[in-house]
Amino acid sequence: VKLVESGGGLVPVGGSLRLSCAASGSIADDDSIGWFRQSPGKAREGVSCISRGNGITYPPDSLKGRFTISSDNTKNIVYLQIDSLRPEDTGTYYCATAKYHDCTATYFYVLNYDSWGPGTQVAVSS
Repeated sequence: VKLVESGGGLVPVGGSLRLSCAASGSIADDDSIGWFRQSPGKAREGVSCISRGNGITYPPDSLKGRFTISSDNTKNIVYLQIDSLRPEDTGTYYCATAKYHDCTATYFYVLNYDSWGPGTQVAVSS
């Protein structure tokens, strides 16, 4: 599977961005796709994931806050909407796949995901 992120940029505090993750190759409905981010000097961390087959997301809708993940399986694109951007959201945002595994709270860790994209840069100016 090949993943390519896009949609990053420089935005002011309080602004919004929609990031895209385009998947090609052997992507299946049994897979899940996750969004991760890495801020300068910090470890990579998970933001949100979605199961392609049933659309289940983590965190669940009730806890999403400023981040909303969605998927267009017809285009093999997963989106990450980020609202009310803060300076601490600055970093590189990556998407990755978990083959044959649903998006779950217990599985959503960096080491469980592979086929990473090159990332897209997000910079929030204060």
